[in-house]
Amino acid sequence: MFAVITDIHGNYPALRAAIQEIDNMGIDQIYCLGDMIGIGPDTNEVLDLLFSRKNVSMITGNHDEAVLALLNGEEYPESHENVRNHHEWIAERLDNSFIPKLKKLPRYINYLVNSYSIYFIHYHITQEKMREHISRDPFSSIVEPNFNEIADLFADRKENMICFGHHHPVHYFSNHKPIFLNPGSLGCNNKPSARYAIVNANETEIGIDLKEALYDNTGFLASYSRLQVPDREFILKVFHGNQNP
Repeated sequence: MFAVITDIHGNYPALRAAIQEIDNMGIDQIYCLGDMIGIGPDTNEVLDLLFSRKNVSMITGNHDEAVLALLNGEEYPESHENVRNHHEWIAERLDNSFIPKLKKLPRYINYLVNSYSIYFIHYHITQEKMREHISRDPFSSIVEPNFNEIADLFADRKENMICFGHHHPVHYFSNHKPIFLNPGSLGCNNKPSARYAIVNANETEIGIDLKEALYDNTGFLASYSRLQVPDREFILKVFHGNQNP
């Protein structure tokens, strides 16, 4: 069995709650599918927890790569200009010790278990764009979270199961082949729960259990104002459902 988490977005209390539940279940491996940072202010706490564990495999997302571009003095993606001020705020506060670790992360992971091939990626990227810099917008445009749209998007992949994130709602299509799984954003939700999934790929089938770890998010929500996070009103409305801290 393994766990899938994605889109933590700088929400440390949510990550801590999910990791605690995963640990209590005795899960051996955790796959983290990008966007560990951006939106939420807990950048260093999130990265410290993830990089300190030997059983977490991570890939990069668009927010991670856009912040890295700023830190490395590289071209910043025009498509992200509306959040540049926010990303600069995140970059200014990121512990520099994490920069080389983030740079080493891949964009995808292939995993084989009990003859099942599993593909982990933040969101779809065509093969010819896989090595393109984030400033070239390599990630495909978001499609509707239904099977036909997702199947068309990933038509170039042949794996038995495709795990991804980026689009924050849950995507889970189990009665089709391949199986598509996006457990939903762990850190951005309209209620105080951290979403993740447990996958059991045994010899006869792939079983998936969608989970939500409840946690107290009052301090986290209040930190947006306390820390004067840029674009905080928009973030609290769009990514946290206007919950009151």
